Amino acid sequence: QVQLVESGGGLVQPGGSLRLSCGASGSIGYINSMGWYRQPPGKQRQFVATITDGGSTNYVDSVKGRFTISRDNAKNTVYLHMNSLKPEDAGVYYCKFETTAPWGLKYEYWGQGTQVTVSS
Repeated sequence: QVQLVESGGGLVQPGGSLRLSCGASGSIGYINSMGWYRQPPGKQRQFVATITDGGSTNYVDSVKGRFTISRDNAKNTVYLHMNSLKPEDAGVYYCKFETTAPWGLKYEYWGQGTQVTVSS
């Protein structure tokens, strides 16, 4: 059974930094893309960043220049380096993997979420 486990959330002051990690366990197959989403308090889950198997990245405009997504294919792990954090960056952060199984079917897996709080 595939499981995504996240870590790295916490409380940080405005302007501070955090690094989130999300690793996969189980027979996950080929990972096509890895991504991060967040859900601010009282709002819907929203896209933050993705990285493809080829290393191409995409970011929501509000985090460009501040956040960096990276992946370690050998460890089936994705990272989100967050700098210059703002209060509006707060929320529960979720990782998502889009995969292809050996038999050709595509799957989507989500992490359990990790809380990021930005406050002085």
